[in-house]
Amino acid sequence: MILCLPIGMVDSNCYLIYDESGETDHDGAVIDPGGEPQPLLDEIVQRHVHLRYLLNTHGHFDHIAANAQLRQAFPAPLGVHPADRDLLATGGGAALFGLHNIPSSVPDLELLDGVTLEIGRRHLQVLHTPGHTPGSVCLYCAEENAVFTGDTLFAGDVGRTDLPGGDARQLTASLRRLLTLPAETRVFPGHGSASTLERERRLNPWLRRLAAGPT
Repeated sequence: MILCLPIGMVDSNCYLIYDESGETDHDGAVIDPGGEPQPLLDEIVQRHVHLRYLLNTHGHFDHIAANAQLRQAFPAPLGVHPADRDLLATGGGAALFGLHNIPSSVPDLELLDGVTLEIGRRHLQVLHTPGHTPGSVCLYCAEENAVFTGDTLFAGDVGRTDLPGGDARQLTASLRRLLTLPAETRVFPGHGSASTLERERRLNPWLRRLAAGPT
């Protein structure tokens, strides 16, 4: 089961993914708690989710703002790629937008490329997809036919690379990697509506160029 909650000052998509097969509590994970923790906390309790992981696709403030509150409520490991660890420690870049630094709990799980996280009968595979930030990752769940892309890929667009640590060449390589996933894979981005890789191949101008190959 995948639940999307747009939260925070810029409507970042926070995801609750959990395995409904349990008779009582359901193993689950939170992806990118970007603020306003109470609605998310309520959903976790009401749906009887046993939170196994708290995961950040990258370290920007609008994806980490509720890390501390979630960790206070649930003793789940907090995961981020080590290349974005310093972003969490320095407020997630909030100061670049004239905002106060947002404190985050210290991560204790490294989301390295190839790591697989077990959530009941579901599995999240970490794909290191730098470009938007050095430590950006996507999380692929074959059982749900889904990939959580953070700010790497959106419906009709891709992540910006003009912030500190951004790299357009790395982003291009990361997008090429996403194109190797099955075309029917559902795309759950960090902002905006969901899509599929097949749809993005056809309609996303960035992916259309990549899918067409060298001209």
